[in-house]
Amino acid sequence: MKHLEMFSNRLARMSKHWRKWARRRGITCFRVYDRDIPQVPISIDLYENFCLVSEYLNSYPMSEEDRSKERDSIRNSILEILEIDPEDLFWKTRERKKGNLQYEKLDTKEVSIQVNEGGLKFKVNLSDYLDTGLFLDHRTTRDLFRKEAQDKNVLNLYSYTGAFSVYAADGGANEITSIDLSQKYLDWSKENFQLNGFSTENHSFIREDISEWLKRERQNPNHKFDLIIVDPPTFSNSKKMRDIFDVQRDYSFLLNSIFKDFSNPGAILFFSTNFRKFKLDPDQLLWEDIKEITKQTHPEDFRNEKIRYVWKMKK
Repeated sequence: MKHLEMFSNRLARMSKHWRKWARRRGITCFRVYDRDIPQVPISIDLYENFCLVSEYLNSYPMSEEDRSKERDSIRNSILEILEIDPEDLFWKTRERKKGNLQYEKLDTKEVSIQVNEGGLKFKVNLSDYLDTGLFLDHRTTRDLFRKEAQDKNVLNLYSYTGAFSVYAADGGANEITSIDLSQKYLDWSKENFQLNGFSTENHSFIREDISEWLKRERQNPNHKFDLIIVDPPTFSNSKKMRDIFDVQRDYSFLLNSIFKDFSNPGAILFFSTNFRKFKLDPDQLLWEDIKEITKQTHPEDFRNEKIRYVWKMKK
């Protein structure tokens, strides 16, 4: 089939290019194929000598029998072209669903490795979850965040495995507060701190529903921050949460609560969402100097420019 031949040729060419690009930058986790050919709706990310393939099931419909045959052909091409051992290739399927899929466990193998990015080290889990613990598309955003962190008190909401917090520590932040619903991810955040030689003693790792924490701590004078990252899920109805969260409906209330109760004068806030249909209305926000920096933060190795949106705003 012609599109499979096109895929093989494209992967051979682009993997050579991106491997060279990554070597020059000291990056060991990056994308080499990003749904370049519509008939092959997958992305391919390299993590050291391991390969993660994400298949987007809703993108190109076909029968299950045909899909299975194509999958085998594509898999064989990847193994040959990228020179990957079969046991080092992980294949995951993504469907358009609502909810917090990053928390859903797929396996219990725990194939975890260490990768390098931005002069820092991170633990990733290639086997157990849909996501690995490090969102590669925010590589540039994290670097911008680090550049703002010197001597700042930092708040990381929906902190996941703490990559933004690690970058802030590397940037010289005074105190960092990371908040997430999952204790597993908070423990993982601490591991990432320790991998880079950063003490966790002066920093807080809080397991809680964000909305409940904001309500309870709004009068706490010790919870005023200079630099904030808010990267919420599109939609969340976790059993650990009292209320359902919808980013389009709730973003203005969330960001304005931070402005009024948790930010120091001159504070900087980064806000991101991967909801494709998201619309931000600056008139609904108390923040000033609101700038969309989506293009500025888009990683070179990601072909699709509509993977997420990012704004930077000031108080």
